[in-house]
Amino acid sequence: MLGLLGDEWTLLVLQQALMGTTRYGDFQSRLPVSHSVLSSRLRLLSDGGLLEPRLYQTNPPRSEYLTTERSRSLWPMLVSIWSWEGLWVPEHTDVVPRMHHTVCDEDFVPRVTCSSCREPVSDKDVVAQWGPSGSWARSMPTAGTRRRSASSQAGLFPQTMTVLGNRWAFAILVAAFVGMSRFTDFQIQLGAPPGSIADRLSIFTANGVLVVADNRYRLTEKGRGLFPVLITALQWAQRWYPAPEGPAVELTHTACGGPFTAVMACDQCTQPLRGAEISAV
Repeated sequence: MLGLLGDEWTLLVLQQALMGTTRYGDFQSRLPVSHSVLSSRLRLLSDGGLLEPRLYQTNPPRSEYLTTERSRSLWPMLVSIWSWEGLWVPEHTDVVPRMHHTVCDEDFVPRVTCSSCREPVSDKDVVAQWGPSGSWARSMPTAGTRRRSASSQAGLFPQTMTVLGNRWAFAILVAAFVGMSRFTDFQIQLGAPPGSIADRLSIFTANGVLVVADNRYRLTEKGRGLFPVLITALQWAQRWYPAPEGPAVELTHTACGGPFTAVMACDQCTQPLRGAEISAV
């Protein structure tokens, strides 16, 4: 998951694909991306099963890129990003559209609920521990992504790209949610270069996701608001990249004591959401 989604351009290309973009020229016109970067990300997403190339012209050969069940099942993560940007990032050039639930015909905010007891859940209600296939070392991909300038940000969620569009950023946030707070702990546990850790921590603090005091980095309320993004990304990863020996992370809902699986629900009618039932207004 980190190898595929822990990259700004991959997220942006995927965002456009899920909004209906299919052809290379349309991706190129909608994103401030070079030909080489766009080609590499389309190839990465195709190899990873998130896009399916289909030839639509033979002379010269040209393909369109269609979404798959794997990419479409990312909708809980993308809806969580949409909601977070609308709540916590007021400086959008364009107003973030509201979400409308076609089932109850109300504008809504998605909320995380427990599949066992159906009650609303926050990050403080969930305990995480490594499963049979889990460890920091095993969770980190070998491929790297370089930091990009702010001018490359685009789309409906630019600040999310700043704080999540990097594999170390994802890992640092997860570590912060499970209680890690010292620079040296981030570096040692994640096996990251000190410069990469310092870079991401400075971005998090500049964007109000973390606050530093007494040489410890702690989540702010804005940072804790990213819990739905991280938990839905984790669930997507464990669905599509299972390990033979068992899950990488096991979650427990402390309120009901049961295994925790997040279900995104409408805050108006309380019914579980489906991606096809959400529209923008």
